[in-house]
Amino acid sequence: MHLEVPAVSLPAVLPAEGASPTPSDSGTPMVPSLKDAHESATNAAGWVEENWTTWLAIGLRVLLIVVIATVLRVVVRRAITKLVDRMSGTGTTVDGTGLGGLLVNAERRRQRSQAIGSVLRSVASFLILGTAALMVLGTFQINLAPLLASAGVAGVAIGFGARNLVTDFLSGVFMILEDQYGVGDTVDAGVASGEVIEVGLRVTKLRGDHGEIWYVRNGEVKRIGNLSQGWATANVDVTVRSDEDLDQVKDTLVAVAERMSKEEPWNELLWSSIEVLGLDSVLLDSMVVRVSAKTMPGKSLTVERELRWRIKRAFDAAGIRIVGGATVPVEMEGPDPAAAVAPPSAYASSVSPQSVAASPLTPPSTTK
Repeated sequence: MHLEVPAVSLPAVLPAEGASPTPSDSGTPMVPSLKDAHESATNAAGWVEENWTTWLAIGLRVLLIVVIATVLRVVVRRAITKLVDRMSGTGTTVDGTGLGGLLVNAERRRQRSQAIGSVLRSVASFLILGTAALMVLGTFQINLAPLLASAGVAGVAIGFGARNLVTDFLSGVFMILEDQYGVGDTVDAGVASGEVIEVGLRVTKLRGDHGEIWYVRNGEVKRIGNLSQGWATANVDVTVRSDEDLDQVKDTLVAVAERMSKEEPWNELLWSSIEVLGLDSVLLDSMVVRVSAKTMPGKSLTVERELRWRIKRAFDAAGIRIVGGATVPVEMEGPDPAAAVAPPSAYASSVSPQSVAASPLTPPSTTK
């Protein structure tokens, strides 16, 4: 017994090539065909083949910009560090004397070099990296005109709104570059005076004579007087009577100066010999002799006090009288206080004849 199977053609069973399956009513997602996947891969490969040279060129250009910026930044920072270290290690001379190198001590030079190096390195890094970033954005064909315009407008707005801050910052930068003052200096800033305890790019801290701390904005300082750079001058004015022997006065002062210059610690504080400059002024009853000397910065008051002490003791031993002021009141004998008093009158006594004769008569009694 033979069973006959009806012949069914293969195209009738398999869907035609290129036909996409119809979605079923159950919501089953469509499955892309092999041809669709092949076409997508072919298109992607063609796009990559067409544009890989452009992307490779852009990548190489960006890499080159980054490498050059990094190398240039390292080289510039090292050059700034070496330059600042060389400048900080060089002493500055004053009037061709041997006081150069004593202007700024090692610690102050170190602090100044660190501040200057930090500012210069930051500025160099900002310029180099900022330029590199703009070049990278330009490589990607990004329009930089709106960005630069916005940055310019923002910079102008910030400049107007924070002009005091910008002024303080720029003044602090130039103050550090010019080495106007440093930590440990005694300065007179006009608005405040005292010892500098901290120097910043915006604010300088001063400690006053009574221990208070002044915060002075660098942009508010119109003038600065540094009492700690170079050398200081100790001036002592000695006022004596006009009838004193000038030769004796000068010899006494010279002896005091020579003795003080040889003793410690004054021989280190004195940077020149104590000189008797001569008569500073001559009055009717007094004359002023000035004594002067160059001292270590900030030690002039100490030297002046010690010099006055020694001069007073030497003058007392030599019998030279020191006058307290520029003029001396002349002692004159005053008039007799009794000379202007009138003698007592005869009418002062009630029993004197003149008083009795001048007394009024008693009226007669009218009673009977």
